[in-house]
Amino acid sequence: MLPHWRPPMNFARDVVDAAPPARLAVVELARDGRRREWSFAEVADRSSRLAGTFRNRGVGRGDVVMTLIGNRPEWVLTMVACFRIGAVALACNEQLRAKDLRVRLQAARPALVVADQRDAGELSAAAPDCEVLTIPDEALFASDPVRAVKLDGGDPCLITFTSGTTGAAKGVVHGQRYLPGQRLQATHWLGARPGDLVWCTAASGWSKSARNAFIAPWLLGAAALLHDERFDPGERLAIVERERVRVLCMAPTEYRVMAKRVELRPLPALRTLVAAGEALNPEVLRAFAEATGVQIRDGYGQTETGQLTGMPIGAPVRPGSMGRPLPGIDLQVIDGELVLAQPSTDPTFFVGYVSGEPAPVQKPWRTGDRVSRDADGYLYFEGRADDVIISAGYRIGPFEVESALVSHVAVAEAAVVAAPDEERGSVVRAVVVLRDGVRPSAELARALQDHVKAQTAPYKYPRIVDFAPELPKTASGKVQRAELRRS
Repeated sequence: MLPHWRPPMNFARDVVDAAPPARLAVVELARDGRRREWSFAEVADRSSRLAGTFRNRGVGRGDVVMTLIGNRPEWVLTMVACFRIGAVALACNEQLRAKDLRVRLQAARPALVVADQRDAGELSAAAPDCEVLTIPDEALFASDPVRAVKLDGGDPCLITFTSGTTGAAKGVVHGQRYLPGQRLQATHWLGARPGDLVWCTAASGWSKSARNAFIAPWLLGAAALLHDERFDPGERLAIVERERVRVLCMAPTEYRVMAKRVELRPLPALRTLVAAGEALNPEVLRAFAEATGVQIRDGYGQTETGQLTGMPIGAPVRPGSMGRPLPGIDLQVIDGELVLAQPSTDPTFFVGYVSGEPAPVQKPWRTGDRVSRDADGYLYFEGRADDVIISAGYRIGPFEVESALVSHVAVAEAAVVAAPDEERGSVVRAVVVLRDGVRPSAELARALQDHVKAQTAPYKYPRIVDFAPELPKTASGKVQRAELRRS
């Protein structure tokens, strides 16, 4: 166990139950247009009753509860209910398809699934072998409330799946210390203050959402905004203005799209803009700074590590930089690669994988990301050491897309690489070798795109499909992706 957080602890008890009951916890903006404010007293009561429902169904300490819920209060209540009884929360994004869900079900073996009714079809196709509770359902909150259990910092708390480069996605397990450990980045990067309204727009199921949708804001006495709707740049700007959002955390692509498609304007309530996932181009930084008077501060982290760097609060933004290491985090640049030299300095470092493989806490953690560092210690992302594609903030493993492509009857081989894109930073480009007798066409390219969308999460589909007679390979038969990226 890393030494940052000592037992006993419980986020539900120490943060939710301990908050002033009347303090604002969540502002809900529902798909049907409803707006509701949730107090900490309501979150404490309903999460406690939901935890009672879980216990009545045999869920206990260390059991996995999988969620398939959008950005709505029921997701937050489910997460807090898990924290309360020591269950392990596995949040899944609603864009995942049955195949993706099946991988997670088989790897994590949840004792229970809580799902939105609108996702019932895809979940059913994944064939979970445990009980499924569907929301909305007020009966889920009818149980007697339960007390928070005492937990150790190394007890499992969260599972988040990350894209692999040569195989299936891996489930990363975080310990209970991950929750209070978010205070570091919340204080020195996110920049929330008591009474603020914080909006992290990442959808539930992603690492950044687990950190900043509600956990980090609550640690600093701020409230969280939940908007259960797809991204629309004009609506996004209107909500920030109407709800008087003080801290906005968005994906770089969302900033790019807003700068290009809407007329930015002063937002008097806004104090902080942050982004993470990929570098922002200088013109986007300039557009937001000139229109709103607020500079976008970049940061960096991984699913396994949590947040590691951030542009310091109050310091002038350096275009293209992901900031400096957070206080106390021992980061080094070794042969051009960013390395967490001492995992014990990171309060949010993971405890292992769902496969049972433990985290390598006694040796340096190699991030696989190429960076440079200037004379003042500011870091600049240069690219992946492996072949993971970062598109619109999503990390996409080529293997998943290639597997979907080659499952099509027309495809003999396929390789996937990143291609530069003005808005998304990069997009997925597929180079496809067709089976004998199949002719390339625009219609076939669209069919392959639709096939990938049906096989895996839609954001992974190749926006560019090129056909080739063969793939460049090494003498040992490995595809030379670097050559494809140059072509």
